[in-house]
Amino acid sequence: MQTTIETKDDFFKEKVLGHPAGLFVLFFTEMWERFSYYGMRALLVLFLTSSIFGENKGWGWPREHALAIYGSYTSLAYLTPILGGYIADRLIGYRWAVILGAFLMTLGHLSMAFEVNPIFMYLGLCLLVVGNGFFKPNMTSILSHMYKKHPEKKDGAYTIFYMGVNSGAFLGMLLCGYIGESPNWGWSYGFGLAGIFMFVGMLQFYFTKNIFGSIGLKPVNNVEVVDEDEDPAEAKKNPFSLFDIVLIVLISVIGLVWIINDPYSKISGHTVFNFTVGKLTGDNFAIIVALSLFIFILIKRIAQYTSKLRDKMIVVIVLAFITIFFWAAFEQAGGSMTIFAKDYTARLLEGNAKIIFNIANTLITVVPLVIITYVLFSLFRKTFGKFALGNIILAFGFALIWIIVIYMLKNQYSDVKAEVPATWFGVLNSLFIISFAPLVSKIWESKYNPTATVKNGLGMILLGIGFAALAYGSSSIPSGAKIASVSMIWLILAYFFHTMGELFISPVGLSYVSKLVPGRMIGIMFGIWYLAIAIGNKIAGTMGGMIDKITAQYSMSTFFLIFTLIPVGLGIFIMLLTPIIKKLMHGVK
Repeated sequence: MQTTIETKDDFFKEKVLGHPAGLFVLFFTEMWERFSYYGMRALLVLFLTSSIFGENKGWGWPREHALAIYGSYTSLAYLTPILGGYIADRLIGYRWAVILGAFLMTLGHLSMAFEVNPIFMYLGLCLLVVGNGFFKPNMTSILSHMYKKHPEKKDGAYTIFYMGVNSGAFLGMLLCGYIGESPNWGWSYGFGLAGIFMFVGMLQFYFTKNIFGSIGLKPVNNVEVVDEDEDPAEAKKNPFSLFDIVLIVLISVIGLVWIINDPYSKISGHTVFNFTVGKLTGDNFAIIVALSLFIFILIKRIAQYTSKLRDKMIVVIVLAFITIFFWAAFEQAGGSMTIFAKDYTARLLEGNAKIIFNIANTLITVVPLVIITYVLFSLFRKTFGKFALGNIILAFGFALIWIIVIYMLKNQYSDVKAEVPATWFGVLNSLFIISFAPLVSKIWESKYNPTATVKNGLGMILLGIGFAALAYGSSSIPSGAKIASVSMIWLILAYFFHTMGELFISPVGLSYVSKLVPGRMIGIMFGIWYLAIAIGNKIAGTMGGMIDKITAQYSMSTFFLIFTLIPVGLGIFIMLLTPIIKKLMHGVK
């Protein structure tokens, strides 16, 4: 039986572009999910802050309120993977968790299409949060198990996978943004388009899931898998005690209520935490208690592991700590940077400027789409015989993408004036990922592959440089100004440096988690990693919501300088820790 499983799971027999065909099934499934997520994310803050009057009516919310709900949504979207990873590990397996998550997210996007009714909008956000919890950690878990016998190829595989993530983000922001911001269509069609492609992704994965062999099947009798190089006597040494579980539940409840209460208190004027402790407000006291308990349970559990595994988990915690600050700054893209693009950037083009933009927009749209289509045909050649229906569904999705792209470009060429959509700038991040991910992947697979701390340090410094460009570009904006016309070049530069920083941190972070912890802990440790991202996203929403206060009291340049100095300082700090971290990794590269 063991021989049969090993033969069935020899993924490197059928290669596409040097990697297993299964990697590209995950590539396209994740691409559709990211299309839906980033397409919706590109529209959310704009929809909430757009005037209730005009051609494309929004809800007319203040920026602080919109960014509070944005921060809570994105934070919850990264919290639920902890539960989703646990349920998949123990009960339903990775495959069904992915399918269930995709189905719930499809319903969530379609619910948001009825945006005129607040109940449907909030219901949609809830479904997206829960669905993401099942989907996100288990996609990366499947990928991790696929490369279990080829750890040397993991960094490259995760970077290619990340290229799929950003292909979806690129197309989602471009097309959902165009449809949603267009007065001829509107917000409902933009949100609905995200739901259609999430459904395509779910069907494609369902009909191609057997390509993963025995990976992701339902756990048998809850038997935990032990790595070959792990001592079986130590594999079950650290079970969760009743005390641990009670603390985890308490932390989760306090954190969940706090995250929901933040936008609720701003919008309604009421708060769940209607008390004070000394000089602390109730909400601040509650989150400090939750964070203190979390640090306590983390230290308690790490201390109970064997010394070698404990050292490796400490490395994961350090990298996760840096990740918090990375995402707190990087996620300004969906918040304060979107507002900067909408209200402070010169976006109306005429004459030669319009012609140049149309040509550039055509190239940056069509060229990446041609590349992705080539990858699609490469996958077809290897898998169509065994998984015809899944491939046909995938082809249908791409045909629809091409139709919408041609429609968009045709309209942009026929317009007398070109107002660049505010959502268009978000496309640059994904464009740069698609362009530079293969190059970075090759570096990670070469002898020049730097250590984890150097990658993280350089990534944070590049992120800070991006915000330095915005700080310099916005230096001419008067304090408290609500509108301005700053050159586009500063946003373009910011997105370039942010993207390069992201390539140095995000995809390889997932790879290091999978290499540092045992296979039996992969699902829950990916959940912990996403918890760090959740905290970063909530901080991003909170800090982004302060844009009006900081610009009124100081300047727009000061606001962006905050996001320059902190990442650069942390980048230098983590690189100084290289000798210590290298020792704690025990030979993991």
